[in-house]
Amino acid sequence: MIPPQHQKPPQAPPLFTGTKESIISDSKAMCAVTRGLLDKLVSEISLDDANFNNTIVPQIHDENKASNAHILGFYQYVSPNAELRAASTEAEALLDDFSIEMGMREDVFKLVDAVYSRRETEKLDGESLRFIEKERKAFIKNGLSLPAGAVRDRFKEIKKRLSTLGIEFNKRLTEENGGVWLTAEELDGVPKNVVDNLEKGVGENEGKLKLTFKYTDIFPSLKFATNPETRRRIFVANENKCNDNVALFKETISLRDEAARMLGYPDHATMVIEDKMTKTPKLVHEFLGDLRSRLADGGRKEIDHLLELKKQDVESRGIQFDNKYFLWDHRYYDRLMIEKEYSIDENLIAEYFPLQSTIAGMLKIFEELMGFSFHELDATERSRLSPTGDGKDISWHEDVIIFSVWNDASEGDGFVGYLYLDLHPRAGKYGHAANFNLQSGFVKEDGSRQYPATALVCNFSKPTATRPSLLKHDEVVTLFHELGHGIHDLAGRVKYSRFHGTNTVGDFVEAPSQMLENWCWTPEVLKRLSKHVETGEPIPEDLIKKLISTKHVNGALANLRQLHFGIFDMTVHTPKSHADIEKLDTSKTYNELRASICHLQGPDSLGENRYENPLVSHYITEISNESLLTGYDVHSDWGHGEATFGHLMGGYDAGYYGYLSSQVYSTDMFYSVFKNDPMNAAEGRRYRHTVLEKGGSQDEMKTLEQFLGRKPNSEAFYHELGIPSA
Repeated sequence: MIPPQHQKPPQAPPLFTGTKESIISDSKAMCAVTRGLLDKLVSEISLDDANFNNTIVPQIHDENKASNAHILGFYQYVSPNAELRAASTEAEALLDDFSIEMGMREDVFKLVDAVYSRRETEKLDGESLRFIEKERKAFIKNGLSLPAGAVRDRFKEIKKRLSTLGIEFNKRLTEENGGVWLTAEELDGVPKNVVDNLEKGVGENEGKLKLTFKYTDIFPSLKFATNPETRRRIFVANENKCNDNVALFKETISLRDEAARMLGYPDHATMVIEDKMTKTPKLVHEFLGDLRSRLADGGRKEIDHLLELKKQDVESRGIQFDNKYFLWDHRYYDRLMIEKEYSIDENLIAEYFPLQSTIAGMLKIFEELMGFSFHELDATERSRLSPTGDGKDISWHEDVIIFSVWNDASEGDGFVGYLYLDLHPRAGKYGHAANFNLQSGFVKEDGSRQYPATALVCNFSKPTATRPSLLKHDEVVTLFHELGHGIHDLAGRVKYSRFHGTNTVGDFVEAPSQMLENWCWTPEVLKRLSKHVETGEPIPEDLIKKLISTKHVNGALANLRQLHFGIFDMTVHTPKSHADIEKLDTSKTYNELRASICHLQGPDSLGENRYENPLVSHYITEISNESLLTGYDVHSDWGHGEATFGHLMGGYDAGYYGYLSSQVYSTDMFYSVFKNDPMNAAEGRRYRHTVLEKGGSQDEMKTLEQFLGRKPNSEAFYHELGIPSA
């Protein structure tokens, strides 16, 4: 029952009633309004008269309103309707092109530059000063420092093409529906709940089951399939599920490099990183290189130990030991090691974490820690709050759970926003786990506040008629991480939508959620989150101790995997010359870096001559559409993991290192403030208001220093990894 003081939110939930026609027409209408405003400003305001209030504030209000367009682009990731997804993709392209056009208007830039030149005389508050500084820099990075004419036109052409490439790359990933057809025998060891949900084959696939590349299929199969040939087929096929994206990726990194050099930067990474906390590629390379060298010995020792386990396992089943540790071996033997040496059965652990009760437990933690109050909206409440009177109109799918979020009495009982949970896989849906902002929070023209709406899009296994969805512990961590992004989004209290919530620099944005992952390794919190699927009992103390003891099992290899992604990202975005990037073989680079950093072997190690190894060709052909291989030497380019690496096409370019560097900040915050008392409500509220509330409205280093009371350091980070800090 929702308490009376929380029954009348001052803002209705957003509508999801878009049609393929309205999504496009709404996008065009939004562009027309913005164009009209900018035309009006340049026609009515002289450079001498331009100031923050008459020139920048109208643009801010327009940008705030335009942030509602997030929903127009959101349909492509979640709508069950293919036509809506296509229209949403088209709308995103239309809005991106328009943004590029407006971002290269020299007449508007001159007004902005005039305001910037007088910024110190206007006595602007910190957020407003940050806005004008970032706005001016954005125009410069949009090519307005380039001479008008052919050079600037080429730059605009590059920007538009990059937008198209990014949209198409991610569309192909989202729409991908391939898989591997396997017999029940080949799936031996895979959990029954996974196998029971697989599509049954007909015709030439009669008697087989289709294992898709969705997380809910592929991860448990790589962990539990006893047949190494099965795991190999699955792994290699997954690396080749979107090979038509390779050309898009190569063109993208080439165009990024060309654009950066046009602006006077030596490479794309230098241009991107100068606005982040780390500031220079040199510092990023040093951080990644130093971490790699510290982890290398640990990684080799972990592999040696896992090889011993593999030897025992294969020989016990009458298979000859090959003394190799393959990419498709790791999830299997990592899991087996934890079972054998730590007496942890992840399927047994999962029985303590039914999805619905785990979510309820997580929300309760945020209520106690930060002063929120979450109320799930049932069908009656949805209809009551829906602007149309139809509760179905405030959701994009029947599976979606909606919460109205409020402050509790200690925080004033005010409204906070809306939280959406879309938890299970379906055709055409985004295949990973992510948080999407649907509406930003900001101060409106009349001084009232617009409140945020945020969505968690995940792919946890669906419940069956007899059993609820159960979460493995790593899925509990994932859910808490993504919910952390959602809480960051909801907690935002800024003036301008540009700085709301997770709109921070890329090498900080993961830190708040990474810090919250620590709660999933805390005995008190694990007890509170757990509720056995049959008995309702919390997870017992002895199981908690065993689980926590596995936190850093094979941790060096886990971090080396992240280093592979980060170093590959920096490699392709810091070429010595443009000619180097033009001739770079991205797949070879991706695979060779992984082999040298992670020490895990691929199909090319199966024979002495990688170019004459028939096994590689055999496993490549497991992908659903063999025509995607056209133009590739399958013997040398056995896998194309970069073609599935959506991060580098979706805002993490020259920024993936942030997943590691932000752990320095997240671990420092946790150790310094929460480690001894993770449920300290006073500190939780201080964290909410000092860190989460600020979003990107001030320099993120300032935010960290205000929370920590000092500059951050890496001591806790290295201590957590179990390696010396110096």
